[in-house]
Amino acid sequence: MDELLAARLQMAFSLGWHIVFACIGMAMPFFMAFAEWKWLKTKEEIYLDLAKSWAKGVAIFFAVGAVSGTLLSFELGLLWPEFMKHAGPIFGMPFSMEGTAFFIEAIALGVFLYGWNRISPTAHWISGLVVGISGVMSGIFVVAANGWMNSPSGFDFVNGEYTNIDPIAALFNDAWFTQALHMTFAAFASTGFAVAGVHALMLLRGHKIRFHQEALKIALVFGAVAAFAMPITGDLAAKDVAKRQPAKLAAMEAHYHTEKSASLIIGGIPDDERQEVDYAIKIPGALSFLAHGDFESEVIGLDQIPKDEQPPVIVTHFAFQIMVGLGSLMMLIGIIYFFLAWKKKNYLNLKWWLWTLTVASPIGFIALEAGWTVTEVGRQPWIIYGVMRTSDALTAMPGIQYSFYLIVAIYALLTLAVIWLMFRQVKAIHQKYEGKGNDDLVIR
Repeated sequence: MDELLAARLQMAFSLGWHIVFACIGMAMPFFMAFAEWKWLKTKEEIYLDLAKSWAKGVAIFFAVGAVSGTLLSFELGLLWPEFMKHAGPIFGMPFSMEGTAFFIEAIALGVFLYGWNRISPTAHWISGLVVGISGVMSGIFVVAANGWMNSPSGFDFVNGEYTNIDPIAALFNDAWFTQALHMTFAAFASTGFAVAGVHALMLLRGHKIRFHQEALKIALVFGAVAAFAMPITGDLAAKDVAKRQPAKLAAMEAHYHTEKSASLIIGGIPDDERQEVDYAIKIPGALSFLAHGDFESEVIGLDQIPKDEQPPVIVTHFAFQIMVGLGSLMMLIGIIYFFLAWKKKNYLNLKWWLWTLTVASPIGFIALEAGWTVTEVGRQPWIIYGVMRTSDALTAMPGIQYSFYLIVAIYALLTLAVIWLMFRQVKAIHQKYEGKGNDDLVIR
């Protein structure tokens, strides 16, 4: 393994791990705030327990996310010093604002965790909302920084020098809005399905308590509604990519040849040597329409991109297909859920449905990881699109492989710690409700 590959794998592993906790931090505070709102409205203790239980989960994920986020900030400087040397003064603002949002989130979470019976119920509920809003803002600022890497702006690059720096223009780069919008809904969809799947499993294991029923309902409604929005936000993001990064779009679709009325490729196995895609389903003109809103428009293929500026096609194409496929599956599950809740409520307690939700619990995060892979791998070989190559940003420090192995070990231990802590939280709920099962609930 060479130094560049080791550095890229370390960043990919760190980001892939952190993004899960970041997304949970964006979405789950809204679940707990909604549960508290239900308690304020109905005075049913079960919603109070749900809000408190989810708040403890948020605290665990917040702490772990803070650790992984700190590691990432060090990795940016240690692994990519040339990148940070030049990019830091330009896109430092979103990171500074992300830090501010993080501190607000930490303070609000402290109020929420320790403010029960110490401040008014309304003020306490608002503190939960602040946790969620600051978490979302924190995610948006980080995505804005990534958007700048895909669409660099706010500076002039002349003779290898970065001049006329404008941090505001860098923050509001052309990619920030579509990326942040898509990412925010993805966070709610993936977290909603994961939380619903965990509570469905608890119901299947015989913990027939209304606590899990209500938790499943709230999480799945959030997740399904967000999943319905994904095609819209994804279409906006894809049109933006087609305009600014035609090489990435061509890799996503394994679109080797520039042509008008380009076909949308579903599935298939790209062959770089023959520049063909085997076993794919092709819909004539659909790629032109999705990219440019016109069935006859020309879509730039990889044949117009210099060989040394083409992203890896196979990885980008497969990741894109996985993201779209699993996103479609989440939408289908959401449609089935709302239909059952409307017409066949008794079906919601059937084993096949609960097993479906349990099996589907990780698909949102798999789609999320696939989408992030499209964003990052599809930008290669650039770390700053069109300006700086990833290889030129690499540190001269040898032995990055050992740093990569250490990071993998640290994250493996953190994963085990999170699983253990979450298991304790679930067990505490079952102890409280022991002997108070919902006798009317029959899992068939």
